[in-house]
Amino acid sequence: MPNPKRRHSQKRTSTRRAHDALKSHSLSECPNCHEKKMPHRACTKCGYYKGRDVLQVEKPANSLLPCLA
Repeated sequence: MPNPKRRHSQKRTSTRRAHDALKSHSLSECPNCHEKKMPHRACTKCGYYKGRDVLQVEKPANSLLPCLA
């Protein structure tokens, strides 16, 4: 098994690691509800994809409003 003959300098190590950072996902806008979503995926807020309703999305219960019942 080969072993390194010399120690790598800090500059060489940090130069190699310069591209290891995580990149954020590209986001596009939903044409139906104008929320941010990942491209080529159905919108998680309204359930639309390519102008069609493909997901059934339940409306979240608003816990901030007092119950009127």
